[in-house]
Amino acid sequence: MKKIISWLRQEALLVISWILAIISMFFVKPDKLYGEYIDWHTIGLLFSLMAVMAGLEKLGFFRSLGEYMLLRVKNKRQLEAVLILLCFFSSMAITNDVALITFVPFSLQVLKMSGLMREVIPVVVMQTIAANLGSMLTPIGNPQNLYLYAQSGMSFFGFIHIMLPYAIISFAMIALFIAGRKNMVLEDALDLERTKISSTKLLIMYGILFVLCLLTIAKLIELYLLVIIMILSILIFDRKTLCNIDYTLLLTFMGFFVFVGNMGRTPFFYNAVQSLLTKNDFVTVLGTSQVISNVPAVLLLSGFTDHWDTLLVGSNLGGLGTLIASMASLISYKYVVKEVPKYTKRYLLYFTFANIIFLGVNLIGYFILK
Repeated sequence: MKKIISWLRQEALLVISWILAIISMFFVKPDKLYGEYIDWHTIGLLFSLMAVMAGLEKLGFFRSLGEYMLLRVKNKRQLEAVLILLCFFSSMAITNDVALITFVPFSLQVLKMSGLMREVIPVVVMQTIAANLGSMLTPIGNPQNLYLYAQSGMSFFGFIHIMLPYAIISFAMIALFIAGRKNMVLEDALDLERTKISSTKLLIMYGILFVLCLLTIAKLIELYLLVIIMILSILIFDRKTLCNIDYTLLLTFMGFFVFVGNMGRTPFFYNAVQSLLTKNDFVTVLGTSQVISNVPAVLLLSGFTDHWDTLLVGSNLGGLGTLIASMASLISYKYVVKEVPKYTKRYLLYFTFANIIFLGVNLIGYFILK
């Protein structure tokens, strides 16, 4: 029973999505239109990207990259800069949650080795913010970006053009934070136990598969071809990776697709959401993200508006704020609570305060650009 309760807490978003989907079935009975609810293009791309990231993570590629960079660190400020900026830039290619899963536990280990555990809260909070804000620049940075990119039909460079100003603002704020940190020379070089890539052949294979993902996003390769190549390659050369893919995220998307599809056919709900979006669509996206997180907010609201720019900016900035505004933020929180439980309250206060500041500055940028 404890295991079931623990799983329900860990996968709360999945459970909620399917509870909502089942409830919605009482309003709209299952029919042939149900098959049109699910965006299989997004599901296929998401599966392919998660498979590549799971494979690279299993090989130790990301950790090895971080260790290589840390070998050149000589003082505390450089150490914090590397740990934070690793999350900012890597999240653009490997998604915000993969960046945090990879580098937060790695950072906790490095800070402990360096005698800097007192810096856990500011460093991990900034890693979380950096991952959430770095990921907004590219279509593959987070799930809602991938979905909106597929739905909107916008070009790759058009997407980046929309999000680039906010990425620049965010990077400048992170740089100011790092520059303002108290500095000190690290007495001893970091004695890291170097992670070795377990298979060069698999590394090359996943590198090729990642390039194929990018070509598919650029609409140069058909999705069905990518998925076939992906599944066959992993089945033949590295089948254990298939067990490391986060299938719950795919199922969560499907649950929300069913819920949104049914609610779009329910007059009362449709009119209520449409009224909110008509009054102020940006505030609606931003506010909804604070309550149910930005991924389900996008899946819900995209069924009622085609203002893709607003959904894109609102949901990405909406990842700042509450702890659940971006589900990736819970990853860092869980690691900190597990490693240093006495820091829990301080972490939440620091996290909330820092998020409000970053959100506020980005909102000023949004209204100036608007």
